[in-house]
Amino acid sequence: MKPEAMGLSSARLAKLDEVMTRRYVDSAMLPGILTMVHRRGRIAHIGMSGHMDLERDKPMREDALFRIYSMTKPITSVALMMLVEEGALGLDDLVETHIPSFKNLGVYASGMPTLLANQPPQFITTRPERPMKVVDLVTHTSGLTYGFLMRTSVDAAYRRLKVNAFDTPGGLDTFIEQLSTLPLEFSPGTKWNYSVSIDVMGYLVQKLSGLTFGEFLRTRLFEPLGMTDTGFYVPPEKLDRFTSCYQPAEGGGLKVQDDAGKSTYATPPSLEAGGGGLVSSAHDYMRFCQMMLGGGTLDGAQILSPKTVALFSLNHLPDNGELAAMATPGTFSESGYNGVGFSIGCGVNIDVARTKLPGTVGEFHWGGAASTAFWIDPKEELAVVFMTQVMGSDARLTLRRDLRTLVYSAMTESFA
Repeated sequence: MKPEAMGLSSARLAKLDEVMTRRYVDSAMLPGILTMVHRRGRIAHIGMSGHMDLERDKPMREDALFRIYSMTKPITSVALMMLVEEGALGLDDLVETHIPSFKNLGVYASGMPTLLANQPPQFITTRPERPMKVVDLVTHTSGLTYGFLMRTSVDAAYRRLKVNAFDTPGGLDTFIEQLSTLPLEFSPGTKWNYSVSIDVMGYLVQKLSGLTFGEFLRTRLFEPLGMTDTGFYVPPEKLDRFTSCYQPAEGGGLKVQDDAGKSTYATPPSLEAGGGGLVSSAHDYMRFCQMMLGGGTLDGAQILSPKTVALFSLNHLPDNGELAAMATPGTFSESGYNGVGFSIGCGVNIDVARTKLPGTVGEFHWGGAASTAFWIDPKEELAVVFMTQVMGSDARLTLRRDLRTLVYSAMTESFA
């Protein structure tokens, strides 16, 4: 079926591929790209160019596997909401109800992480204005942080104690034990700060379901949705489909950041990171998006209720605040626009005019550290998945701007 039957222009979709290839692949800013557009119940367009592995001269392929990093977060959020629907927890629950060691978490007042080996950081803390709630984890208003942010003494303590949501020896249990010894950056609910909050949600899924987090995702989400290429590592029989990851090289071009042939993703991780640990394909991630567009059901497999899915299109920040206004100074975000709030594990468009981009109120989205991106626009019955593999690229925000502009410009019909 032609894109025109889905309210899209074939010529303009071809322009999408041409512009993205010329601007980002031909200029050696990205090794290769894969763009998938879904509308009105069907895949309307698949475009790809460049390479999945430059050193081995492997062209981009439709079934390539990618490190999706923070595009793992919406998947973890759906897993948590499945348990909310089952009554295992509520968004307004105190986190300490399910993680007792979080009960005594204080807010950083002063102090520095010690330089002495095996000695815990020495901090002075104050009591938070209120305890952390599950909704604070969901919206990154928990007071937790990431060590890579390089901003504060608390960040430094994360690095010093190797509080790393990707490779903590001992897995999620040890990860939670480490977090329980460190202060919060601020009182929960008062600010927005990108953090390991979603990894804590993965721990909650594991604890409350009685399954390992990876097993829960596999049996309760991936298998029912037919997401056969999504997991926390790449098995041997699929390594030929795994992309290499790159980073900008000094003087221009790209250099290898993680070689597909030598990657740690070839073996199971010590920690299954709900905030950024999954590998997936464009088709698999689009299956996830289709389920969300379908009100929680895809091909007869119901994952969520339509009412729960509708919560992803709402802004859950305190007082319906804007992400940019609530963010702590110097914080990192996968959404670089104004007019964005935060829903359940992803950004949500709350003011189209302030984004300065085409879009729809209630459209939700996020991206990954290797420059991947997705968004779901329920009112327009639209989902877009964009895959590439470059870490630390200055092109990330402009390519997402261009991608969004070109996709919406290809529309011939609007339902919003």
